[in-house]
Amino acid sequence: MKQVRVLLIKEFKQVFRNKGMLPIIFLVPIIQLLILVNAANFEIKKIDFAVYDPDQSQLSHQLVQELQSSGYYHLVANIQSYRQGQEYMDQNQIDLLLMIPNQFESTLLREGKAALMVDISAIDGSAASVIFYYTNTIISGFNKQIVAQWNRRPPKGRERQLIESRFWYNPELEYKNYMTPGLMVVLVTMVGMFLSSMNVVREKEIGTIEQLNVTPITKTQFIISKLFPFWVIGLFELAFGLAIGKLIFDFPVLGSLPLLFGFAAFYLTVVLGIGLFISTVTNTQQQAMLISWFFMVIFILMSGLFTAIENMPPWAQVITWFNPMAYFVEVIRMVLLKGSEFHNIVRHFSVILIMSLVINSLAIFTYRKRS
Repeated sequence: MKQVRVLLIKEFKQVFRNKGMLPIIFLVPIIQLLILVNAANFEIKKIDFAVYDPDQSQLSHQLVQELQSSGYYHLVANIQSYRQGQEYMDQNQIDLLLMIPNQFESTLLREGKAALMVDISAIDGSAASVIFYYTNTIISGFNKQIVAQWNRRPPKGRERQLIESRFWYNPELEYKNYMTPGLMVVLVTMVGMFLSSMNVVREKEIGTIEQLNVTPITKTQFIISKLFPFWVIGLFELAFGLAIGKLIFDFPVLGSLPLLFGFAAFYLTVVLGIGLFISTVTNTQQQAMLISWFFMVIFILMSGLFTAIENMPPWAQVITWFNPMAYFVEVIRMVLLKGSEFHNIVRHFSVILIMSLVINSLAIFTYRKRS
């Protein structure tokens, strides 16, 4: 233990003496959290649309007014033909084209239903999905208002149905509440993997690794001394990110923070083990950074942070089984937003523990210490 303690003191001093690491540890996470939470936002604040309304009835005007009063829709033009609407969309002047058929009001009052046609520019598929959701919600609300205005005897063959929706765990559908926890996982992973992968490689570059190799310390002592400082730094980054996120974005914290940090402690052993394994198979910091970034891109894009795992192809969902970040993203959202307890995340704990044992065993095996 005395040897490990001496090595840990040496590692902490080395970390804080490295002027290149300090910004990565303290400054970069703050900047990334503040920027990415606001940049990684799927909300659309302005939707330009045009209306083709040959009906010109009270209900058709009321429907257009419903869209405008939402604050998201900006009426560009009242067009006179469908071809004119296509020209507006071809020139990227509108995102949505609403076509209200002739006799819309009379058909709705007589039969209890009427058709509408909505064209949405789908150059950006994600934006088109959001626009469709917004539009469908507003039209459904408009339909509820019409049903509520009917007499007690609705049109023949039409039953009055009012559907109320509510969203659990994020009632206002705030993207900041959804994205902030996931982005904290990204920051903790980046700091842990990059720093641990560059640490041993830096020892190789400056030649101090040879001095350590001829000492009587064991491989286990060496690896503990290399990983423990960054394990502490990773937990500090998580705590720091939670404090900043709560202070600035005020996202909910419904679950147990000790449970979250307990899972993070095991998760960091996986991330640091990957970084250590990368450092054992590379000879320069540039190589370590490139390989670490290669894995980080895959981990982030297939973690469920931006795209739901359930929407991925079956083969991609299988790959996510081996992505540690996917488990932590799900756990941090479950704990913070749902208030999940330990029995809800036992499977995640088990998988991360297995990953930790496998990757660290592999890293220890690939590290060669010469007597």
